[in-house]
Parts: sequence; C-alpha cells; structure tokens
Amino acid sequence: MRAAQRPRALPLRPGRDGPGRAGPDGNMLGMIKNSLLSTVETWPYRVLSKGEKEQLSYEERECEGGQFAVVEVTGKPFDEASKEAALKLLKYVGGSNDKGAGMGMTAPVSITAFPAEDGSLQQKVKVYLRIPNQFQASPPCPSDESIKIEERQGMTIYSTQFGGYAKEVDYVNYAAKLKTALGSEAAYRKDFYFCNGYDPPMKPYGRRNEVWFVKE
Repeated sequence: MRAAQRPRALPLRPGRDGPGRAGPDGNMLGMIKNSLLSTVETWPYRVLSKGEKEQLSYEERECEGGQFAVVEVTGKPFDEASKEAALKLLKYVGGSNDKGAGMGMTAPVSITAFPAEDGSLQQKVKVYLRIPNQFQASPPCPSDESIKIEERQGMTIYSTQFGGYAKEVDYVNYAAKLKTALGSEAAYRKDFYFCNGYDPPMKPYGRRNEVWFVKE
C-alpha cells in the first residue's frame, strides 16, 4: 500500500489571502498584530464632575460622538454574545475590511446591555467600537456583513470604574452600586446601560472596566 501523500501548501493568493480578504487565519493574524502593535486611542471625553457615595467613586462625563462600528447579537447569554461581537469588531479594525487596512485600536469596547426587571441582562447586546480618528471621515467597509457603521451623537454619562476580567455578574453588580450612589436625584436612561472594557484579553493586570448610565 502506498503511503499517503502529504498535502502541498498552496501559495497565498494576492488580494484574497492578505489580511483584508483572507480566510480566518489571515484575519486572525491581522487582528492580533493590530491589537498588540497599535497605539490605543481612547474615546474622547471630558470630566464634568466627580462624586463618591456608598464607597463608590463615579464621574459625570461628556463623550464625543463620531463614526462607530457596531454588531448586534441576540439569543445568547451576555458573556458569550459580547465576546462574539467584540471579536468581529477587532477583526474589522485588524484588516477585515475592503481596504485591507490595519486601522489601529480604540477603547473601550462598549457593550449596550438591556436589563430585565430583576436586574439581570437580557439575551441581547449591541457592541460598539469607535472608528480610529484617521478613518473617521471615511471608514473602510467591513468584510463581515453583520458589522454596520453608525454615526452617534455625543452624550453625557455617569461612569464608575472597576478592575479584573469583567463578566455579566460584575457589570450587573456595579450597575446596582452606581444606581444606589446616584440616588433618585440623577436622571438617566433605565432601559439600557453601557458595559465597557478597555484592555485586550492578554493583559493580566491593571485592567479597566466601566459601567455607564446615559444622562437624560
């Protein structure tokens, strides 16, 4: 019996297997390179005021608007859905777009959470990533059709920060703390809030997460 022949590696096809239009491996490589080597732009904001109550520090901020890449995932638990959506957005800025451009990184990855009556989160998320400044005027078209480009207006938020690897239970916990700290005097949207992560998964220490309530 003849020994099975080892399959030959096929050459890369220009314009198809590069970081912009590749199969999964090329997209992943572009994403990792973009995440590790790029300077991270923070979503522009300015602090309007600071407060502390019930041993919780919080800020009132004015956040700029702009062009955002957004993915919506429904029917899956919060942690699974947000991870799936964030990965798509990181691939997009890593080169999975019509220009094959590694666009650089922005922070935070901002997850819109929709609370149920008992305070838990519904199986629906809308995840935003601000387009890097260099591409704000003309964002590349995503290769993944589930990614949309949206223009968002500026907004004023109440924000509190915490560390660690944040999951649904942590965001729900700090949302409850922020609600208590703000009390009944502050007017903000109750039908959703933002869960924000600033760091790549490979960063083990000094992680930054925030819960944002949108001021009415």
